[in-house]
Amino acid sequence: MSEVAEQRKPEWIRVKLPTGKNYRELRGLVDKYKLNTICQSGSCPNMGECWGEGTATFMILGNVCTRSCGFCGVKTGKPSEVDWEEPEKVAQSIKRMKIKHAVITSVDRDDLKDMGSIIWAETVDAVRRISPGTTMETLIPDFQGITRHLDRMIKVKPEVISHNMETVKRLTREVRIQAKYERSLDVLKYLKDKGQHRTKTGIMLGLGEKEDEVFETISDIRKADVDVITIGQYLQPTKKHLNVKSFITPEQFKKYEDFCNELGFIHVESGPLVRSSYHAEKHIH
Repeated sequence: MSEVAEQRKPEWIRVKLPTGKNYRELRGLVDKYKLNTICQSGSCPNMGECWGEGTATFMILGNVCTRSCGFCGVKTGKPSEVDWEEPEKVAQSIKRMKIKHAVITSVDRDDLKDMGSIIWAETVDAVRRISPGTTMETLIPDFQGITRHLDRMIKVKPEVISHNMETVKRLTREVRIQAKYERSLDVLKYLKDKGQHRTKTGIMLGLGEKEDEVFETISDIRKADVDVITIGQYLQPTKKHLNVKSFITPEQFKKYEDFCNELGFIHVESGPLVRSSYHAEKHIH
């Protein structure tokens, strides 16, 4: 393990313990109905704040992923069979929980012929029907870049479609073993070119990237006509995952934020504890 990974986190990496009535109620419902949320699976540091504001990130298509990304806390292996009743269950839960803005994500399902895109589209349709007052962001996999799967998402028109780049070009093979840098850019550009109103992506820092590489990645993302970008600090989920190579200072995050604003992004979230769904409800306006 690296020296950086073993040292104490800096003072600007401080996570508040989840509290509050809204958080407790939401937590109780998640446990009662055995829902999968990336808030819990990914050990998100902002869970208390987001749940307290009525925003939650639901994970569909199970909780076992077919990919083995070095940064991700979600389990890798052979996923369970598809639950075709899941769209209705998720939509009913969102209504029951009085969620104002739902972020929906999923594990990668490269084992399925449709990559899970049919369940994805049916979930958006079900939420529209059962909880029409809820807005949605869909944080989708790359679907291996297959456009007919992406078209299903464009057709159901969630307020935001997001797909995360995660890291700079040089580190993509190490960080996202089965993903491709250019393919993710192509996915984001395709979504916008086909009429998706609001597109979004996110990257993590502290994995060994250089400043000029971050600037290059941000520029590539903007060239793909992406509207919203999130930039946060990578934190190692377990000792089995990639080590943290560096802790990025708040001042450096501000530098990246300023650069994003200069390039014309509609909304930017950049800071040590920022995650892809942080302040997601603001990204639809």
